[in-house]
Amino acid sequence: MSEEEAQRYGGSGGGGGGIGSLSLDLLGQVLDRVPEPRDRKACRLVSRAFSRAEAAHRRALRVLRREPLPRLLRAFPALERLDLSACASLDDASLAAALAVADLGTVRQVCLARASGVGWRGLDALVAACPRLEAVDLSHCVGAGDREAAALAAAAGLKELNLEKCLGVTDMGLAKVAVGCPRLEKLSFKWCREISDIGVDLLAKKCRELRSLDISYLKVSNESLRSISTLEKLEDLAMVCCPCIDDEGLKLLSRGSNSLQSVDVSRCNHVTSEGLASLIDGHNSLQKISAADSLHEIGQCFLSKLATLKATLTVLRLDGFEVSSSLLSTIGENCNNLVEIGLSKCNGVTDEGISSLVVRCSYLRTIDLTCCNLLTNNALESIADNCKMLECLRLESSTSVSEKGLERTATCCPNLKEIDLTDCGVNDAALQHLAKCSELLILKLGLCSSISDKGLRFIGSNCGKIVELDLYRCSSITDDGLAALANGCKKIKLLNLCYCNKITDSGLSHLGSLEELTNLELRCLVRITGIGISSVAIGCKSLIELDLKRCYSVDDSGLWALARYALNLRQLTISYCPVTGLGLCHLLSSLRCLQDMKMVHLSWVSIEGFEMALRAACGRLKKLKMLSGLKSILSPELLQLLQACGCRIRWVNKPLVYKDAI
Repeated sequence: MSEEEAQRYGGSGGGGGGIGSLSLDLLGQVLDRVPEPRDRKACRLVSRAFSRAEAAHRRALRVLRREPLPRLLRAFPALERLDLSACASLDDASLAAALAVADLGTVRQVCLARASGVGWRGLDALVAACPRLEAVDLSHCVGAGDREAAALAAAAGLKELNLEKCLGVTDMGLAKVAVGCPRLEKLSFKWCREISDIGVDLLAKKCRELRSLDISYLKVSNESLRSISTLEKLEDLAMVCCPCIDDEGLKLLSRGSNSLQSVDVSRCNHVTSEGLASLIDGHNSLQKISAADSLHEIGQCFLSKLATLKATLTVLRLDGFEVSSSLLSTIGENCNNLVEIGLSKCNGVTDEGISSLVVRCSYLRTIDLTCCNLLTNNALESIADNCKMLECLRLESSTSVSEKGLERTATCCPNLKEIDLTDCGVNDAALQHLAKCSELLILKLGLCSSISDKGLRFIGSNCGKIVELDLYRCSSITDDGLAALANGCKKIKLLNLCYCNKITDSGLSHLGSLEELTNLELRCLVRITGIGISSVAIGCKSLIELDLKRCYSVDDSGLWALARYALNLRQLTISYCPVTGLGLCHLLSSLRCLQDMKMVHLSWVSIEGFEMALRAACGRLKKLKMLSGLKSILSPELLQLLQACGCRIRWVNKPLVYKDAI
């Protein structure tokens, strides 16, 4: 809907017999049925009634900068979900100040993922301001520890808590949460490696309502599984890469309640198929089993136990081990209700094996055959003939498949939404067949050097729903191909054009029409300049991540364009670009949302330039990547200041090597 259309149908006032005469509740329901943000904005611009309705009706808010946070919280009194994960420079003081001026009695969910500036004081204020708080995401706040956990423990009604990679949380912090939040139903403390069996045991005793638990990457032992087995309502358990857990632990787990529906033991090197067989014995309603990169071999006992899950098992991931045609045939016979199978990097996957599997598993929607390089078109034809509801097919490095097999797939699987053909060597004829899949959302074609503009025209003509397109090293693509894509695929959000070295500024001017583009990778496009970057910055207002590494002709003019127009940019890579300290300083002082910068080998930037630029962005940056040689040259006071503001610096030692992509 254009603004002119909204004006024609809605009028601009709030009175008379137009939109203004409708109730706010009814107008709110109308807005709920307008999915496009720009269309909602058009409605708000032409009718104050719509603005009032959204203010009263809006349930979710995502804030990108801390400055408008107090005003936004006051403007939307009915909020239930608040996302502050991308709110640059958010700290305890700014969060507490914003919360103090708003009524957040309706807020139930808050996301603070990667909000490393928020500590226990800010969380104290959050819990006090949101009496109905039920879910908090504090994942990847690596500095968070026991004091932050204790602050969250005051939210007695909490049902969901994500503490993934909160590296300072120990058994003490987990104990605070367990005692203070007995209603917890979903909890993740993945990567919290200071937590031991003691903390898990207390959690199991206090939080009896737990339904989902993630203890991945912890050093806990089988004793933790003994404690977890007492949770009578547990349905989902993830314990990826827990090196101290073995078959004995799975046997302990099998003696618990029969409530478990999903288990993930991927990369648990001491777990065998016998242990999984014992687990199935005690949990005969399992729906999902993930054992990727853990099982060295599949025993007959495990296969026979799978038969007892025939009615319930829908997902089976067995990536990275040795298989045979007879084994896949047995899986197909015992698990014919599967909707997802993972066989990525499995040795021994052949056409015969896939055919014997899919002929019995006609409900499959997701098939992962990544790096199964023995497969040919015969396997694709079997999949197409038997799995009519297929939505996702991953075939990376299946170099023997061609347009013939993909033609059958595209014809028989009209609901296909994702296909990965990375390094498959497919050509334009294959894309002509895939263009029949009008529901396609994700298309990965990296390293397919035979693809040209002709193939992209096929995709652009009929695949208008695509949101992710990977063209990494598709070196035959030119500006004309980008024109076809931009004309037909307006919904693209993620686009990878790295090493597509024939693209020029003219091609980037076409990309400027992709208003929903959020992630753009342009690494080593040596023909583009600041002019092309300006086109992208001006047109792609939703841009969040941009990779310009080794774009040797992008200079300060490109940075100035980004500083002026790419106001939502959060992650930027400019390594090896010929930019100066002046351009870098202007960029970092202007982009208020920028949090992640990679700037290795900026040869034209002086030490003073680095100092000024980093001081300009201090407090906002969360991640930096720079040459290790700068560590001893930059002022210690600056580095300490960055660290105090929650910025993590990755120092690298790489030689200065220029790669010519032409």
